[in-house]
Amino acid sequence: MTYETLKYEVADKVLTITLNRPDRLNAFTGQMMVDLIKAFDAADADDNVRAIIVTGEGRGFCAGADLAAGADTFNYDERTDRPDREGGMVGTPDRDGGGRVTLRIFDSIKPVIGAINGPAVGIGVTMQLPMDIRIASDKARFGFVFSRRGICPEACSSWFLPRLVGIQQALDWTFSGRVFDAAEALAGGLVKEVVPHDQLLTRANEIAREIADNTSAVSVALSRQLMWKMLGADHPMEAHKVDSRGIYELGKGCDVKEGVVSFLEKRPPNFTDSPTKDMPDFYPWWDERDYN
Repeated sequence: MTYETLKYEVADKVLTITLNRPDRLNAFTGQMMVDLIKAFDAADADDNVRAIIVTGEGRGFCAGADLAAGADTFNYDERTDRPDREGGMVGTPDRDGGGRVTLRIFDSIKPVIGAINGPAVGIGVTMQLPMDIRIASDKARFGFVFSRRGICPEACSSWFLPRLVGIQQALDWTFSGRVFDAAEALAGGLVKEVVPHDQLLTRANEIAREIADNTSAVSVALSRQLMWKMLGADHPMEAHKVDSRGIYELGKGCDVKEGVVSFLEKRPPNFTDSPTKDMPDFYPWWDERDYN
């Protein structure tokens, strides 16, 4: 599959998705929305992909929405160039494209690592929120700039951001709309670590390799969904119900036997179960939400 706005490269079971509009600092467009959704669809269907890295081409990660439409950038009534999921053009108000991307990342069964290489504002930062681990170059900059553009937070960030950094920090960044550096992002809990710019992808691949080389793909897929989906549970009993079923079902599988035996034999494991074929029967345990 080819993509207009990104690169899709798999090497040693690690997929690197590179936003690829460097002449526009990888600014987000409707086509980028379509490409990202299709890329995550392809990754989930490919058992050769064990982890995903998302980064940007050139000196920026993503400069936010492409403002080429000027004053009508966010006036969807006046836009006829907004694609639907399949790439067809729609001329009527539609769902927020950034939110469609973050919801797709939220549902990913592969772990997602953000490697933030430069400026990331607007959708450039909110698309990172459902990624599992974010590391930043010391040249990265971040900004939840919506209040300075006259719009509200988008891409489901009012759900994700307070859960990641706490309500006080989320409101500070969104009220002010200011752009801040990687050190502040680290102090505020937005990123896990900051590394020298020339070491960013090396470090991202180290994290991805630790997952790809040593873990069960089914275990990681189920763990990811348990952690994210349980953020909205109203009581720990809801987690107990689901993880009890998970332990019961996975306990009968090939990977758990291999995990235990390889540990006892003091050798690396050779896990063979796959997320496309071997997820437990109760998965998914949640009801999909409709947009209406």
